[in-house]
Amino acid sequence: MVSFLEFEKPIAELEARIVELRATASVGDINIDGEIATLEQRAAKQLKDTYARLTPWQKTQVARHAERPHFKDYVAGLFDNFMPLAGDRAFADDQAIIGGFATLGERRLMVIGHEKGDDTASRVRHNFGMAKPEGYRKAIRLMELADRFGLPVVTLVDTSGAFPGVQAEERGQAEAIARSTEACLKLGVPMVAAVVGEGGSGGAIALAAANRVLMFEHAVYSVISPEGCASILWRTADKASDAATAMQVTAQHLHKLGVIDRIVPEPVGGAHRDPVQAIASLGAAIEAELDSLDSMAADALRTDRADKFLAIGV
Repeated sequence: MVSFLEFEKPIAELEARIVELRATASVGDINIDGEIATLEQRAAKQLKDTYARLTPWQKTQVARHAERPHFKDYVAGLFDNFMPLAGDRAFADDQAIIGGFATLGERRLMVIGHEKGDDTASRVRHNFGMAKPEGYRKAIRLMELADRFGLPVVTLVDTSGAFPGVQAEERGQAEAIARSTEACLKLGVPMVAAVVGEGGSGGAIALAAANRVLMFEHAVYSVISPEGCASILWRTADKASDAATAMQVTAQHLHKLGVIDRIVPEPVGGAHRDPVQAIASLGAAIEAELDSLDSMAADALRTDRADKFLAIGV
């Protein structure tokens, strides 16, 4: 059963009632199929209506849902022949960022993305998707490798931000993020980035300075988390909802502002309710964008990328 968010309580109550009625019907002779069908229709309508009017803070909660697909799920459901490549050739292999060669349809490419983990052990192993400098340096190595072999680069962004610990700062976190962003902009091959959950701060842009930036319908993308913004402006994280609204973190806001290029629709109720459909939708969108970039020469791709980011905010 899907884990319900706070704002989904009315839907949770309806679905719990449906489960109870089904259990009752299975052990008795009473026919309550009509009542179950009515409740299912009500629950479906309420789910659709609720997700049609989500606030930015509610979208943030959906983007963080533990059951949303993660990088490993996209690799399993979207890419074939994945060959992971490890290490930054300098310090260590950061498991918060994973990447390697893969095939999407008939196209060979390099796929790189954040992995948050889906249980306690894996979340600790992947540091909750918060990369350290060696993670960004690994990403740079893989992007340069893709460029050398003429392979498109696809990145999947899902992080609350780069790891802010002392160890990361000692090893040059800011420089690594800047170099990774620079590596994106210098690529002579097509690059498509997709924000599939959270896109937080420099930790996200380091993998998202692409020719085309896609974003799931209920994903969020911002320079700082709503809680972090609220702590700075109002001295309390309790104002996170107000901060999310003020920062315009949603795909719909960012598409209007020209920060992203395409919104990828999610199944009703979010990607976590139907991961297979969500993954397929993202795959189709990525292939369409790569098709549109295939005919561009290296210099044109670099110019396209630079023009796109220089135009933001003008």
